[in-house]
Amino acid sequence: QVQFVESGGGSVQPGGSLRLSCAASGFNLDYSNIGWFRQAPGKERERVACISRSGDSTYYEDSGKGRFTISRDNAKNTGFLQLTNLAPEDTALYFCARVQYHSGPCRPLEFAYWGQGTQVTVSS
Repeated sequence: QVQFVESGGGSVQPGGSLRLSCAASGFNLDYSNIGWFRQAPGKERERVACISRSGDSTYYEDSGKGRFTISRDNAKNTGFLQLTNLAPEDTALYFCARVQYHSGPCRPLEFAYWGQGTQVTVSS
C-alpha cells in the first residue's frame, strides 16, 4: 500500500519533547516535498511545517516556529518532526503528506499518501 507510516507520538508533560517520524511505504520519497499537519478533536486539520525534496528549504506555521524542527533523510525514505517545549494546545493527531511546496505554505497534493497519523498528547 502506498502511504506514509507515522510514528513517535506519545503522552508528555508540558515542556516535553517528541520526535515524530514518517516513513514512506511503497514509493520513493526523493521526489516529494513533505508537509506535516495536525488535527485536534473538533478542529480542522492545520498545517505545521513543510520541507523541500532536498531538505534545503523549510517553512513553519507560527504555532511551531522556534519549537518544531522539520527534517528528512532521503536515504532512509523518512521524514521527521522534532517537537520541543510542547504545550497542551499541541495535542493532536499528527500526519505527514506529499505536498506542493516552493517556499511558502505548502498544500497537500491530490495524491498525498496520507497515513493513519501518530497521536501527541500534552497534559500535566
